[in-house]
Amino acid sequence: MKSPWKILMAAPMFFLLNLHTSASPAYDDHPSRHSKSHACIGCVLVVSVIEQLAQVHNSTVQTSMERLCSYLPEKLFLKTTCYLVVRIFGPDIIKLLSADMNADVVCHTLEFCKQDPGQPLCHLYPLPKEPWKFTLETARQIVKKSPTLTYSRSRSDICSLPFLAKICQKIKSAIQNSVPSQDVDSDKYSVFPTLRGYHWRGRDCNDRNKTVYPGRRPDNWDAHQDSNCNGIWGVDPKDGIPYEKKFCEGSQPRGIILLGDSAGAHFHIAPEWITASQMSLKSFFNLPTALTDELNWPQLSGATGFLNSTRGIKEDSIYLRLWKRNHCNHRDYQNISRNGASSQNLKRFIESLSRNQLLDQPAIVIYAMIGNDVCSGNRDPVPEMTTPEKLYSSVMQTLQHLNSHLPNGSHVILYGLPDGTFLWDNLHNRYHPLGQLNQDVTYAHFYSFLNCLQVSPCHGWMSSNKTLRTLTSERAEQLSVTLKKIATSKKFMNFNLFYMDFDFQEITEEWRKRGGQPWQLIEPVDGFHPNEMPLEQSNLAKTTREVWAPSSGETENCKCARTTFSCYKLNP
Repeated sequence: MKSPWKILMAAPMFFLLNLHTSASPAYDDHPSRHSKSHACIGCVLVVSVIEQLAQVHNSTVQTSMERLCSYLPEKLFLKTTCYLVVRIFGPDIIKLLSADMNADVVCHTLEFCKQDPGQPLCHLYPLPKEPWKFTLETARQIVKKSPTLTYSRSRSDICSLPFLAKICQKIKSAIQNSVPSQDVDSDKYSVFPTLRGYHWRGRDCNDRNKTVYPGRRPDNWDAHQDSNCNGIWGVDPKDGIPYEKKFCEGSQPRGIILLGDSAGAHFHIAPEWITASQMSLKSFFNLPTALTDELNWPQLSGATGFLNSTRGIKEDSIYLRLWKRNHCNHRDYQNISRNGASSQNLKRFIESLSRNQLLDQPAIVIYAMIGNDVCSGNRDPVPEMTTPEKLYSSVMQTLQHLNSHLPNGSHVILYGLPDGTFLWDNLHNRYHPLGQLNQDVTYAHFYSFLNCLQVSPCHGWMSSNKTLRTLTSERAEQLSVTLKKIATSKKFMNFNLFYMDFDFQEITEEWRKRGGQPWQLIEPVDGFHPNEMPLEQSNLAKTTREVWAPSSGETENCKCARTTFSCYKLNP
């Protein structure tokens, strides 16, 4: 993820777009360039929202800015920061919008966006009828004597504000280390939900005892304490048998671990955060949670989700399927995913995975780096794509690491890459949420804007260039073939290895049969990630039906003594 908090102070919404556009490349080779690009995107987004709020409510620009700030929660000082930003930049925004300048012109005038010599002009909206230079000069004359233009953009890191410094540091730490920020006993499990806490891995039930955590084998059948946090401990007074032994012995509990990217972490920006016609006091109530989870929602993901959506979508993750089959698996999940993760940088955070070969239960590990090996925001993304040779080498290193950390009897599933031409084919001529009110911004415009700024999550697929889209899909197919060859030819002592295709066509057809449209399967704001519709669930959950085969006798080994604890049966 690219320097996620080094961004100009234009509004709390900058947090959103900075993380959004950083969702693919995890490690930034051009921090200065990308910081400027993030500032531009954030400015255009915020000014667009302000302008559209004034239009929707038939109000002044001043009123719409105050309305936006009033919607934001007090947590993380979002409301405070918003009002501070309005005080600094509000007068110039009012002057420019009142002169019928659009968001692109406003942000170029205030120097949040800048056209470098010899570089193309990056804009989201259609260009003004007048020549661009004339329009920009007119706008500059309007704010010529404004003190805002003397404001040093180089010193405008929002995290430099005293009341945000501590919050920013905690978020940075969570991102960099991929382990809970609040973890008293340092066992990589937490009692706090965000900042890589139990939204990402099972909730700790004793944060002062390093030997107590989800997924471990029970200590003395948990007769005296719940050592694995599955809620089963103590002794049945009727027969003196520990409940853990009575309910779980022979059921062969297993945890679920995801090694993934932003798709696996369920990256999501709520449309109501940027859609003026949908905004209300309720729109941003979950924004602080999202920000402290890096704009990811692992608690709703197709692999490790355990909560139902606020939109009423019932969670059906792999973790919940395992839990339903065997309640002894309670809390045994880990989402080891990062925005921008790929086969090439996984080694930088795979150490955050928690599994002890001697003390813990076996695990089902899903390796799902489904995009960033072929995706980047560079103007020429092809040279940046991972080659089959590099993929082979990095995946083998990952598998060797897993073999030295996973308990015997585990499973590892390698996920293939999708054919991302699906994105352009189904979205390019549809209106982006920012363009729905006035029907002036399609996804094609949005993709072009991100590509111009070189911060697209995937220039190769989010492009009008059909040849580039084809080349990207061809490389994705080559990498999938490589993963499949590894899965069919390599053996490891401590786990069985499998491969599974990411079949967009099959998922789309399934969704059509249920009355849906293909474009509904993609996140509406970023136009790239799988959304909370059943794309993640229908694809990932197939693993419980098709991929791993249990060892002989495993399905007959259940000794669950209560109807509240179901038997462990991998075969449905």
